[in-house]
Amino acid sequence: MNTSLLHVTQTFLSVPRVVQTRMSVLRFIALNMKRLTKVEEQIMQIIWQLERCLMRDIIEKLGDPDTPRTTITSVVRILENKGFVDHKAYGRTYEYFPVITKEDYSRQTLQGLVGDYFGGSVNRLVSFLIKENDVDLKDLNDIIQKLDDAENT
Repeated sequence: MNTSLLHVTQTFLSVPRVVQTRMSVLRFIALNMKRLTKVEEQIMQIIWQLERCLMRDIIEKLGDPDTPRTTITSVVRILENKGFVDHKAYGRTYEYFPVITKEDYSRQTLQGLVGDYFGGSVNRLVSFLIKENDVDLKDLNDIIQKLDDAENT
């Protein structure tokens, strides 16, 4: 287990047992995760898509023959240290797999965006998107319907 994941796991175990029963270790990790750089996120997108992959699969999916293998290996190692990826060794070959789901990362990133740039207000985010013409009337109606459905459940 890498040191970052070990630290988060130890922190989770220090949370009172009542709280632990209401949240999984992975959910706890997702709530405390670090942000990814653009390059890290690009490689994570590939790992999420493939679910389980070898280094050659990642290199092939990147589709950039000019990127050195050592650079990609270093980025994957960083992702392991951040607790996003782990691996299973088969001799000298490593099979990589995501530890954090794409959904958990997306949720955390969106919450961070709303918190950092819109004062924690989803209303401000939607208003911003409308002002910038990034949301058409159909999309806005879909959002309103989903909010109504969420309130009624």
